Amino acid sequence: MTDGLNACIERMYKAGMSDVAIAQFQRMYKVWETDEVGWMHESDITPMTDIVSVADFHDTMPARTARTALAKTAILKLNGGLGTSMGLDGPKSLLPVRRHKARQMRFLDIILGQVVSMRIQHKVQLPLILMNSFRTSKESLNAVRHNRRFHQDDIPLEIVQHREPKITAHNGSPVDYTDNPELQWCPPGHGDVYSTLWESGILDILQEHGIEYLFISNSDNLGARPSSIIAGYFAHSKTDFMVEVARKTTADRKGGHFVVDNATNRLTLREMSQVHPDDKSVAMDEQVHPYFNTNNIWIRISALKKILKKYNGILPLPVIRNNKTVDPTDPHSAQVVQLETAMGAAISLFDNSCCIEVTRSRFLPVKTTEDLFILRSDRFHLTDAYEMEDGNYIFPNISLDQRYYKNIQDFNERFPYGVPSLAAAASVTIEGDWTFGRDTSCFGDAHLEDLNSPSYVPNGEYIGSNGIEPDTWQ
Repeated sequence: MTDGLNACIERMYKAGMSDVAIAQFQRMYKVWETDEVGWMHESDITPMTDIVSVADFHDTMPARTARTALAKTAILKLNGGLGTSMGLDGPKSLLPVRRHKARQMRFLDIILGQVVSMRIQHKVQLPLILMNSFRTSKESLNAVRHNRRFHQDDIPLEIVQHREPKITAHNGSPVDYTDNPELQWCPPGHGDVYSTLWESGILDILQEHGIEYLFISNSDNLGARPSSIIAGYFAHSKTDFMVEVARKTTADRKGGHFVVDNATNRLTLREMSQVHPDDKSVAMDEQVHPYFNTNNIWIRISALKKILKKYNGILPLPVIRNNKTVDPTDPHSAQVVQLETAMGAAISLFDNSCCIEVTRSRFLPVKTTEDLFILRSDRFHLTDAYEMEDGNYIFPNISLDQRYYKNIQDFNERFPYGVPSLAAAASVTIEGDWTFGRDTSCFGDAHLEDLNSPSYVPNGEYIGSNGIEPDTWQ
């Protein structure tokens, strides 16, 4: 595989990649080359079960303490995603989520609204930084510049994550794809945030402006809004690295979770890809591992700089092998491997890291059109402070026929007037090709069967367990 690695490095040099980007890729490639899976057996770890909850101090946190901490906090949003799994070809954060006061609001619009609202409410600077990818930078920055309420001059608005070659699965060489050379490249996962921060020099700039803490989260998680209460707790804790975790539901059983490594006695992130097949059922048991990783992370900047200096900007994080096709939209294109690292895995590098339990309201990700289906429904209200508000954050199970609803364009065409009401729905299962009229409603275990032809739910109809309800009493 040496020839493959050399060819990858040569391609990166020709593309103007930095020494840090190349060194990081080289490290991941060599880990992949050894073919060590790196199982984290259940017998080698101890479940994390007893942690502090935000509810324990939410009502007793002094307002001054919270505001002072927020005044020393910067927000970093991971904004490199394209949403290719939903058929998008631009920044996922520019996907419309819902309307607010007659305006169509995208993820990025809501994020900017959350930041501006907190700046005004608490009278703090609260810098926002986007970690864009080479494919999201231009469009995302253009959207920010068109927001008349958001202003930021002294601190850079973005850092750009690295990119690396996709590797041909069978021989380790960089893949060639002349149909679209851009698809020969991929990001190195959100663990790349650390080397990007190191190389950009932005940590020094933040400290010069009095910023001591960094709150990092995904741009497609609208629940991860700035929190003065959590900032206050983190500032007065003795920890340098803190991750928000939430109680598992059935939908979260396959998510990553934090455990204690028995060999080191340190907190460690265990992704499901690191769980041995014999341990899968236990790892997904919410009675054994009750919390999952929200990927909302708080870091003390001074401590992060020390760790980055120790490792010359390249943290020794576990390598994730992501098997895909070179064109994500074409299952028949070449099989490739994308090497990635996870941001939360850095928890094991800090001597005094911790987790904190948050409510479900801080984890509202959109990975599929089924997630978007819920966020666009009447289950949510977007407040004037740009918070996605729901009564209990216990959502109905949604199953949409992937043949007709997986792609965002197909999804939008089938809900021309918006998604149905879900206020009374326990679950929604749509099989087949259904288009919905205006003011439709789902209740109970709503179910539409496949009629083997394009079908229509008329205006104002109700969908229950037996499909469209009859309009007369039987």
